[in-house]
Amino acid sequence: MRIALVALALSGMTAARGLAQTPTHLSADTLASLSQPARVPFLKRPVVWRTAIPVVFVGLGYLSRNENVLDEMKEVVHEETHEHFPHFHTSLDNYSRHAPVWAAYGLYALGMHGQRGVVPFTAIYGLSHALSSGVVSGLKHVGGTRRPDDPADFSSFPSAHTAEAFMTATLLYEQFGHTRPWLAAGGYTVAAATGAMRMLNNRHWITDVVAGASIGFLSAETVWRLYPAAARLLPGHLEEKLLLMPTYVPGGAVGFTLAVKPQERPAYSKRR
Repeated sequence: MRIALVALALSGMTAARGLAQTPTHLSADTLASLSQPARVPFLKRPVVWRTAIPVVFVGLGYLSRNENVLDEMKEVVHEETHEHFPHFHTSLDNYSRHAPVWAAYGLYALGMHGQRGVVPFTAIYGLSHALSSGVVSGLKHVGGTRRPDDPADFSSFPSAHTAEAFMTATLLYEQFGHTRPWLAAGGYTVAAATGAMRMLNNRHWITDVVAGASIGFLSAETVWRLYPAAARLLPGHLEEKLLLMPTYVPGGAVGFTLAVKPQERPAYSKRR
């Protein structure tokens, strides 16, 4: 037994010496391949799941308007919600949907610096709002889902309030949340509370809220990531001179105000 252990130790020492003497010269192609980051498979990329999951939620919400297991599920959630909160009513959800973007402008006023300047952020906010509102309006027209509190109103799917809340919360996260995680958590908490209040107010089904959250998130992410490429196409740094602000008209109408900063002319003195 001792002889076997000694032989095993000697063989290990010999192998280690052989490895130490093995030349470690690698070709240029091998070194280049080692220096390149490993390619992540398409289905394992985070951006794929960040897009696919919200799209699936919107699709499931659209399917729930028919009589199926999804429709039964939303009916059960609705009954359970109003069994525990039969007299709940608030108008806070009309304001909480805008709270994350108000917080972003408040941080700007306090002197905090985000990922992008206030002018690009305002343009992104306006474009995200337009995209989210357009998708929501189109699905409301196509879906034709009745509201739980008014069977004659077929504009329930998806929830516009929840879409706006998650759109603004996502912009708050992209602008300040990477370095201040508590802001991201606060923004999404307010957005989730907005969706919950829409259900507690008996204005929406749970599928409307989940779909609205998905649309708001996707709208903000799409504009946020495409804006830099689109801004580079503008001539003469025009993106630095534009200010796009959404405007709200009594009655529910939405519009936009576009302001252009005029080009400053260099000062000159008259010759005498």
